[in-house]
Amino acid sequence: DPYYRFNDVMYRWISLDNWTYSRTFKTPFDVRKWQKVNLVFEGVDTVAQIMFNNITLGRTDNMFNRYSFDITSVIKEVNFVKVRFISAISYAAEQSRCHKAYSIPPACPPPVQNGECHANFIRKEQCSFSWDWGPSFPTQGIWKDVRIEAYNYYHLIYFSLTSFFVKSTQQWSLEIESIFDVVSSKPIAGFVTVNIPKLQTQQTFSVKLQPGEGRVVLLVNINKSSTVEAWWPNGYGKQTGYNTTTTFIMEAGYQIEKFSKAYFRTVELVQEPIPGSPGLSFYFRINGRPIFIKGSNWIPADSFQDRVTYDILWLLLKSAADANMNALRVWGGGVYEQDEFYDICDELGIMIWQDFMFACALYPTDENYLESVRAEVSHQVRRLKSHPSIILWSGNNENEAAIASNWFSIPYADREVYIKDYVTLYVKNIREIVLTEDKSRPFIASSPTNGLESIKEGWLSQNPYDTHYGDTHFYDYSSDCWNWTVYPRTRFASEYGFQSWPSFSAIEKVSSIEDWSYTSNFSIHRQHHENGNDEMLQQIRHHFKLPQSTDPIKTFKDMIYLSQVMQAQCIKTETEFYRSSQSEITKGEGLTMGALYWQLNDIWQAPSWASLEYGGKWKLLHYFAQNFFAPLLPVAYEDKGVLYIYSVSDLHVDHKLTLRVVVHAWSSLEPVCTLAKDGVTVKAQSAVPIYKESVNDLLERCRNCTRKSCVITFCLEGEGGLRSPTNHHFLSSLKDAVGLEKTQLSASVSQQDDIYIFVLQTTAVAPFVYLDVRSIKGRFSDNGFLMTEKKKEVVFYPWEPTSVEELEKSLTLTSLVDVV
Repeated sequence: DPYYRFNDVMYRWISLDNWTYSRTFKTPFDVRKWQKVNLVFEGVDTVAQIMFNNITLGRTDNMFNRYSFDITSVIKEVNFVKVRFISAISYAAEQSRCHKAYSIPPACPPPVQNGECHANFIRKEQCSFSWDWGPSFPTQGIWKDVRIEAYNYYHLIYFSLTSFFVKSTQQWSLEIESIFDVVSSKPIAGFVTVNIPKLQTQQTFSVKLQPGEGRVVLLVNINKSSTVEAWWPNGYGKQTGYNTTTTFIMEAGYQIEKFSKAYFRTVELVQEPIPGSPGLSFYFRINGRPIFIKGSNWIPADSFQDRVTYDILWLLLKSAADANMNALRVWGGGVYEQDEFYDICDELGIMIWQDFMFACALYPTDENYLESVRAEVSHQVRRLKSHPSIILWSGNNENEAAIASNWFSIPYADREVYIKDYVTLYVKNIREIVLTEDKSRPFIASSPTNGLESIKEGWLSQNPYDTHYGDTHFYDYSSDCWNWTVYPRTRFASEYGFQSWPSFSAIEKVSSIEDWSYTSNFSIHRQHHENGNDEMLQQIRHHFKLPQSTDPIKTFKDMIYLSQVMQAQCIKTETEFYRSSQSEITKGEGLTMGALYWQLNDIWQAPSWASLEYGGKWKLLHYFAQNFFAPLLPVAYEDKGVLYIYSVSDLHVDHKLTLRVVVHAWSSLEPVCTLAKDGVTVKAQSAVPIYKESVNDLLERCRNCTRKSCVITFCLEGEGGLRSPTNHHFLSSLKDAVGLEKTQLSASVSQQDDIYIFVLQTTAVAPFVYLDVRSIKGRFSDNGFLMTEKKKEVVFYPWEPTSVEELEKSLTLTSLVDVV
């Protein structure tokens, strides 16, 4: 197992070596019958010489490209094919050495990452050279399908459908684009019929394919008398798609039939002046409706892409949707995901912010490099643009900020060279191709960016983190994360986060007993972020007591638990701040319309920012996300001794609801006092204040309460079972809490059809109750909660067959008072 203990370093020799793949095969058809025969590689990782019957067909140098080689004249009955790779590490180093005019930083990753150098000189998954959450495994091999294609007259290479709504005629139209390789020496004429039965739409076009690369663009107008159901994001409506058949009948005699799904949705990125505020808005409108973007950032699900199956993608993406997310950002240091990834997002209503694969570095712009990038970009846009889930193309991750904030200590006199390179790569090349290939969705050059303001400043703004424009990335590990005033009141938060450890059951699989302490060599080796383990301790210390047990393994498990509680509580505070800032402007800042925390998933078993650990198990943060991204949520914060509660709603209509505020003493399961405020107007798609009281008045009203002895919970409820999650607000740090008692937690488990019911009982108020069933795959309906009632029912949804006996045997129950 490459992930076991220190194997990422032990097996470094594999990526430093050169490897050759070869095989002999019989041609399963008569080669004389075909005008053209191609050897096609959907993906080669990365630098290789392709040989066929000892003839070099060509070379590859870009993992994200598709390569097609003409083998018509060299294919025989029995063939020998060879792919000769050279080490990505030595290739990248050589490319860097050859770039003599000026250096292109960064040369190497920080030592703590045990990584490889010059990732920016090779068009390969950037994080395979290491990252601050992942190991260095620079793979080499054939990472996607390889096949032989034979054809006579013409062959369809790319096929895409994009929808547009024509305002003047109030009608949907569908643009169907087909790109062919035409091998006949003269044009080929014929007909194309497009049929969408459900929309009573059928159109026939006469077309002519020109020799060479033939491109056919058809505009199909959808029948006006048909009702078109749009594709909506998760939580806003259905993800309707329409079966479409496109038939090409050409004079050359054979026909092509394409079955595909047509989706109808519009996307606008709105950047316009805001009354009472400098700067511009930055939000997405889908089908004309402003949508608050809720979600996370996606990184590769494994260091070895061939291990990422459909089932793994489904599990991770379904977990995102189950946590009320409607969007993910496919981050620019990984890979353009496989087709199935986007298919699942289309189906689940998860919007995708799609970065191009450039991250945290400056990049060369010599002609060879640009040529490779141009091929990559046009291939990826053609491959992906039919997906309604993709709502934005973004040129890179953090490279505008890298130049603006001078991450790489470039002398002021040399800046112009790098700015020119930046504009050449992202604007004159990538942007030009995107705008030519896809007019159906917006493009931004970087993230974070000031959007239109960056463009005005020549594509590089002085401060891409300006809260009045565009999106921001924000990290602060030293301030107290419960203090909402440290967070930027940004227009759009596209990255923010805190680390935690994965569960003990995940760590156990890749470690041995001597590794099970917070300060072991293994724990230090696994942390790829400078001072990351200390930063977690520091953040935990703000509000919790550190474990003092004499049993080292218990201490380690307690540290893992506390790190997850801390991460969940930090990101809850920050996300609730962003969601409650969506409808107001304070000192010129606000109208926040997006919260994508860093990060959704993990690439291996290690401390990281993820809410789903490697293998898909939910960390406490993911359970919290289910609540803090809920469509209806009351959010509390304190300002100068006054408690405010806001109602945050993604619902489509206003509601009159009851706000229930309950105050509990830590020492009792009986509430100290309850307040029900009826007839609260909760406005659709907005965040409005619904309650305000000074904390002193509240404590006075609920006699016998102090900040340290009591805790507040609150929820919104209405007719027809409409109910928000119950939220909590702590009046003091839990390390100072008075009256918290050691509780007896118990659970009984029973089976009901294919789910399991856990009935929990407690003898005292229990903060952060955590149910863990070790390696049994599945998730709970709720976890990490504040338990203020004697009894609570939690459902377990298994992802694989299990039993009551197995669950009982594996179950551990932990709450904050169990940490000693």
